[in-house]
Amino acid sequence: MTQQYANRHGYSDVEPFEVIRAISGKTLEVRKMASERDPSVELKFVPGGFSGHCENQRDQKWFITSDVSKPIIRIRLGKNGWKSACGSRFVVADQPHRFYDYNF
Repeated sequence: MTQQYANRHGYSDVEPFEVIRAISGKTLEVRKMASERDPSVELKFVPGGFSGHCENQRDQKWFITSDVSKPIIRIRLGKNGWKSACGSRFVVADQPHRFYDYNF
């Protein structure tokens, strides 16, 4: 297992987790990473939806760092991909990824 990250996909939002340890080829221990939105990217909101529509949400950038205060959880590889015990879906990757869907 060469991937160092596992990104949790919750509908359209994505949260980064770092791989702490590979237990086996089908079990990983992961920990959520801290992420802070880069304020230099100005998001453009226009009227629409419940409170507004973000026209350029794909331009958002995040500062992502390790957070040792977060708990370590296990994810397991099954026939439908990587999942945690509570059913959250993960995608293992070489880079951490964070995305917040302002239009959901």
